[in-house]
Amino acid sequence: MRFTIQWKLMASYLLLVLFIGGVFFAYLNHTLNQHLTAEIRQNLATEARLTRMIAHRDIGRMKDDAPAVAAAISRETRARVTIILAGGEVVGDSEIAPGQLKELENHLNRPEVQQALKSGSGESIRYSATIKTPMLYVAVPLQTAGGEEGFVRLSLPLTALEKAEGSIRTLLGASLAVSLLVALVLSYILSRVTSRSLRTITALAKQIGKGNFNRRIPVPTRDEVGELARVMNDMAARIEQQLERTSAEKNRLDTILRGMGEGLMVTDANGLITLVNPAFLGLFSLNESVEGRHIIEIARHPVLNDAFKAIVASGDERVEKMTLTMGEEKHVLTHWVPLVDNGELQGVVAVFHDITDLTRLENIRRDFVANVSHELRTPVTVIKGYAEALIDGAMETDPERARKFVGIILSHSERLAALIGDLLTLSQLEAGSMNLEKTTVRPEQVAKRAMELLQPKAARKGITIDCSGLSGAQSVLADPGRLEQVLVNLLDNAIKYTPEGGAISFSAAVKENMVRIGVKDTGVGIPPKDLPRIFERFYRVDTARSRDEGGTGLGLSIVKHIVQLHGGAVGVESEPGKGSEFWFTIKKA
Repeated sequence: MRFTIQWKLMASYLLLVLFIGGVFFAYLNHTLNQHLTAEIRQNLATEARLTRMIAHRDIGRMKDDAPAVAAAISRETRARVTIILAGGEVVGDSEIAPGQLKELENHLNRPEVQQALKSGSGESIRYSATIKTPMLYVAVPLQTAGGEEGFVRLSLPLTALEKAEGSIRTLLGASLAVSLLVALVLSYILSRVTSRSLRTITALAKQIGKGNFNRRIPVPTRDEVGELARVMNDMAARIEQQLERTSAEKNRLDTILRGMGEGLMVTDANGLITLVNPAFLGLFSLNESVEGRHIIEIARHPVLNDAFKAIVASGDERVEKMTLTMGEEKHVLTHWVPLVDNGELQGVVAVFHDITDLTRLENIRRDFVANVSHELRTPVTVIKGYAEALIDGAMETDPERARKFVGIILSHSERLAALIGDLLTLSQLEAGSMNLEKTTVRPEQVAKRAMELLQPKAARKGITIDCSGLSGAQSVLADPGRLEQVLVNLLDNAIKYTPEGGAISFSAAVKENMVRIGVKDTGVGIPPKDLPRIFERFYRVDTARSRDEGGTGLGLSIVKHIVQLHGGAVGVESEPGKGSEFWFTIKKA
């Protein structure tokens, strides 16, 4: 059972009143009893002395006058009066008939008589065998006018004293009961008044405990309760300020974590994830909450779990590269930092940097340097070789042969110049420094100019070129020179990979606000594995054949950049042995 502070206060008040009332009851009962007994004894002693004076006056002869005098005095004092001779013989008793006095025992040895004999006054409390009840006896010496000596004894039954004591106890008990009843009412009122502030504090403290920190407790007094209210108000204000700061810090941290491009993961010492950011979820292609799960559950990459175990075992920072396979290969640079508190590992923080693009760019750069070096080495070597032959005397000894050497040098010089020109063009396109002079252009006219340039090359292989698919095609908004460069490169590429007697055709179609222009051939086609890389610099499906055809390997890459600079897209559709179709889109005029 739960007791409130009000009932506890009320019980304490009642217990205090009951204790004080009990102490006073015991004290007053004892004191009044003593006072009453002493008062009765004193009164009885006084009456005994008065009786002695009356007996001295009225008794002439003890045996004759004592019974009547004892009876008369008893009627006035309402006490039992006994007159005893000096030898102890009872000669008068207000409770005993004169004829029965001889049957009484000798009273000389009675305690009160012996004490009166010695000190002049005696008293005792004892059981009276005569009247069968406890009695209070008071005795004093007596000398009659006739010179006889003896004792006068007065006695009262203690039943009167007990009745008086009972009355006193009843009165005291009633007073105590009334006091308890009054105390009950007053304690209820006082406890309710006293606990009112505490109830208010409790109710508001519950509101504060539920997070309503803007509530304040009224401070009506300057006592301990008021001090408690002030302390709780200060505490609520500090908690509210601290929560506001914590909330602001959390919002700032959440913003930072959401804005981080790097993936972040925090775990405890057992590998259970406690915090991740959106970049981490995106890096590992996760769509569900991962907090509370183990590392090995959310990303089934042994290298990740092995790195965590290593950092836990060593307790040192760790930086390493990882390769993750999730549909496509991803390269990740990870930085692991242990969380240590008082020398004990509490968890691990890991930052994941996706360096896939950097790795790909590095590979492209490395391949580009290697390809450029290779492409430049061949013509430079040929030119150097034949130039040395001419210097060694071929010009004087064999003019025809020297002329042939000069032709070869010229051919490779042109190839070298074309390669350098394509590299410069590609560099300008990638840097975005090439300016386009856009105007309304008819694709059919541009295609015809491209055909005129490459018609001799196509005629040598017996290849027919059909541009009727562009007849009446929608005009486009483009730089005429760059659009011609795109069509020349695509047409030249088609002629290179189309066998003798093949055919090349142009097509055009309008889709929304774009015009799709295609160049289709009946060549050898492109294997599916090579299609994603066909527009990369220096990438060749058949390397040996491409070099025999004299290409630089940059034509399709230049096409892609020029089209993208116009806001369009490029693509290819091909099937090995059945030819290919290269297409691009450009905005219609």
